[in-house]
Amino acid sequence: MCYLYSMNYMEQKKQGKAVGVILTYNCAHLVEGLIRRIPRDALDEIIIVDDSTRDQNETGAIAAKYDIPFFPQHCVGYGGNLKYGLRKAIERGAAFAIEIHGDGQFDPSGIPLTVEKLRGGADFVMGSRFTNWKQPLRDGMPLIRFIANIMLSTIARTVLRIPWSEYHSGFRAYSGRLINAVGNKGADNHIFSFQIIALARFHNMKFDEIPIRANYRDEHTSVGLPEAAVYFFQVFIVLSQYVLARLGAKSDLFKE
Repeated sequence: MCYLYSMNYMEQKKQGKAVGVILTYNCAHLVEGLIRRIPRDALDEIIIVDDSTRDQNETGAIAAKYDIPFFPQHCVGYGGNLKYGLRKAIERGAAFAIEIHGDGQFDPSGIPLTVEKLRGGADFVMGSRFTNWKQPLRDGMPLIRFIANIMLSTIARTVLRIPWSEYHSGFRAYSGRLINAVGNKGADNHIFSFQIIALARFHNMKFDEIPIRANYRDEHTSVGLPEAAVYFFQVFIVLSQYVLARLGAKSDLFKE
């Protein structure tokens, strides 16, 4: 899949540093193929943050091969690894950070358009598989995930009122304004991927989305059904916390 972006793109590139943050977890054998597919001209820098995986040395060697800064972590979970990666991007001067999953499941060709939207004023850009709702099934998404995604996204859209066609993709991008507002709030596990959406809405950020595709037929590192089931119920907890916060009952997650 290929995206076109405006002719003034090189001018927009001067408006702030864009850093791609590759998250790795036991996917050293996949990450090199991903790196080769990333449109690196759209990014000012790429970094890799690894969550203390058994193949960390191999991932580090690949990072060195491509002259990519490598930051290993110690068993912090997906949310903790992402928060660390976003902080690292800010420390390295990023105005924008693009989350890239190291297994390459999400097509990275949408990065140029994503960066353009960030430089155009968006704080949170979601890569959506559901702008054409039939496409995920054509790409091999399991039916149970397809149904759960539609249901959860519909409920989240009703409560949060962000006009995205889906809320649960792993292709995301964030402004420095959003990263600084979130800080270190949120869990270190997978529910952080939804908490950061609710936090962005709570802080009145600006949202946009782009169409993307995901590959379910080749090897990838998506969470299994037990973890997905836990995430399903955690989403309702976060939405309840958000509604209560809007009514004035602040929590550790939702506070100014």
